Amino acid sequence: MIEDFKGDESWRLFRILAEFTEGIDALSNLGFAVSIFGSARIKPDNPYYAKTVELANKLSKEGFSVITGGGPGIMEAGNKGAKGEQGKSVGLNIVLPQEQSPNPYQNITLNYRYFFARKVMFVKHSMGYVCMPGGFGTLDEFFEALTLVQTNKIYPMPIVLFGTKFWQGLLSWIEDQPLQEKLISPEDMKLMHLTDDVDEVVEIMNKHRIYKKEKIAATKQ
Repeated sequence: MIEDFKGDESWRLFRILAEFTEGIDALSNLGFAVSIFGSARIKPDNPYYAKTVELANKLSKEGFSVITGGGPGIMEAGNKGAKGEQGKSVGLNIVLPQEQSPNPYQNITLNYRYFFARKVMFVKHSMGYVCMPGGFGTLDEFFEALTLVQTNKIYPMPIVLFGTKFWQGLLSWIEDQPLQEKLISPEDMKLMHLTDDVDEVVEIMNKHRIYKKEKIAATKQ
């Protein structure tokens, strides 16, 4: 039994490596990309769905690729908006027993068995995150990116929280508890951008793209 377990674990390593390899190969020419996160449970008649379509559409017009988790809800809206402009509409799908079914608006599709491999692809290939209203999965992506930027483990990128009514309570708690208890620094609060304005999000991403291009050019001199 122990030998069988070791054998299973060894083959699992190959499956994990395959997911990393496939993702890096498929997304290597993606260019500047923005990841959009949000709930799979949000329906097309929800205002946030329409805002996500609009946002992805405008980002695509500006030349950004759009990455989502590939499922329904906000993810579908993001892919729909990007594909409508014939842009690169990426879906990083996760195999789940419920809720996750790939939406039809992806023109680059990858399927993942492991959450952590999928999350690496989001971070590696994104130059900005937009978090629409969502549940635990959205919170997970938000806090992981926030932690990686705060600890300088990844290149700084804008992390936008879209929906003041939805996110303000969380930010108020962060200010009232971790910040007041000096568990985080005042500068950490500047790592997050809260807005209800689609055009502001696009402006944030455009400014960061210019900044990143300048940094890349400087390293080549």
